[in-house]
Order: sequence, then structure tokens, then C-alpha cells
Amino acid sequence: MNLGPQLRSGGRPSHYDATLHTLPPLPNHPPPNLPLCPLLDPHHPLVTSRVIRWIIKPTKLSLDPLLTQSPPWDILLILPGTTGLPSTLQSHIRAEWRITAGIPKSIVEGFRERNERLLHPREGDVPALTGALEEPRIASSAQNLELTDELRAWIASPACPRGAVSMLNLLSFLPDKKESYLKYGAAFASSIGSRRGGVAKIVGKVVECSDGCREWDEVALAHYPSASHFADMAGSEDYQEVNQRFRVPSLRDTFILMTSEVSLGREREGARL
Repeated sequence: MNLGPQLRSGGRPSHYDATLHTLPPLPNHPPPNLPLCPLLDPHHPLVTSRVIRWIIKPTKLSLDPLLTQSPPWDILLILPGTTGLPSTLQSHIRAEWRITAGIPKSIVEGFRERNERLLHPREGDVPALTGALEEPRIASSAQNLELTDELRAWIASPACPRGAVSMLNLLSFLPDKKESYLKYGAAFASSIGSRRGGVAKIVGKVVECSDGCREWDEVALAHYPSASHFADMAGSEDYQEVNQRFRVPSLRDTFILMTSEVSLGREREGARL
């Protein structure tokens, strides 16, 4: 993800809350349910997204609030301001985990139009797969952003959404390793990610975390035209050469959560509720 150039682009950052929520079950409604969606419209969230699954789990930071939640997280919201959901909507929430991040004005302005084009692409917008999945590079674990047999099989299964996916990334850098990650980000934007349709569409510096952790540094929401495009990247030699050289050695901790964006009150293409 090209975090560096976008974070340095013009405009004073605005604060946005990225929140994970677990919702109470509705009678006679199969999970997951999103009863919150029709109520959110007046609050103008940048992103409303159904949580699909973990790709990478954190190993050092925020473990209890992120990983011990039962039932698992249902929905990701990115909302303007720093107060989270208003009290009138709290009755619809069973649990919440929140970070506040400064997002540059240049990213926020025009975001909704750019996002609609990503989620509803025109003919010719989506690149073809590169062929890396024909003989992919397979690892025993996805924790270093590598393709596994389990993840590959899941992406081919009916459980995986067929349309665009949005990956929530949270990053904590090792001392003096930010520049290494920026080299990875530049390669993602120019070749290894973009040739698969990958776009870091929201990036920001973490200001505050609801669990009190002060070691998370940056947040990003990365778009892929499909989970197969993401797998095509993760299983390729060209991506892993850069990933192992620059991204993996730069991180103290990270997580990646796959989500599928929805419109308020209706489902987006590719997301099945």
C-alpha cells in the first residue's frame, strides 16, 4: 500500500473513527445481520463494511479486545469525528473496538465518488489475474501475508464473497523501519499491487485506540477487485520478493481483516448478507 505519498499529500488531517462492532442477533434472522445500516444514513459514514474473516491476526498488540470477542466482529464503520456511534444507536451494539486516525483532506475529498467507481467498476477497469494462481507460492501460514492452502481453498468456496473486498490493515512499525515499509508501499502502488487492481483507498495515522494501546502507528483500507485478485498477489513471486524484503522486517505487529462493503439499507455487489 502506498502509505507514504498519500500521508504526505496536502491538507490538514481530519479525524475519523474506524470501529469494529458485534451486533446482537435478531429473532428469525440468520447471522450475520446488519440492522444498523438504515439508522446510519444521517451520520454519513465513509465506509460501512461487513466483516468476513481474519487474513492476519495480531500477535502482540490489542490481543484481548480483538481476538477474544464472541461472537466475532460483524461490521466495520469508518465515521467522521472522534466520538464513535451516537448514544441513540448504542442499543444496537453488543461490543465495540475503536481507533481514531487522522486522514488527510486530500483523501477524504471525492472519496465517495472514487469508492463507487472501485466497487462498481466499468468495463475495462478491473485487470485480469496474472496467472500466479496456476502455480502459486504456498506457505504454511498467512501471518506474513502469504497464500496458504486453506486460504486458497476458502477463496474458491461459496463462503467467499464474489465481488470487491476491502482489507482493513493496522500497522505498528519497528524502530527506524518506517522507510522500509514505504519502499514496500511504493512498489505496491506502482506494480505488485496495482497490477492486480489493489488500491490503498484510505490511509491515516493512528491518534488513539479505545483499548489504550499506544503502539499502533497507521491504518489503511485496501481495495481489491476480488478475493482472487488478492490471492493472485499473495501467491506470486514478484509480490513476495518485495514483501519479504521490505514489509515483513518493518513490522512490530499488524493485522488484516477482510471485509465486504455494503450500502446503507442495501447490499453492494459481491457482498452477501
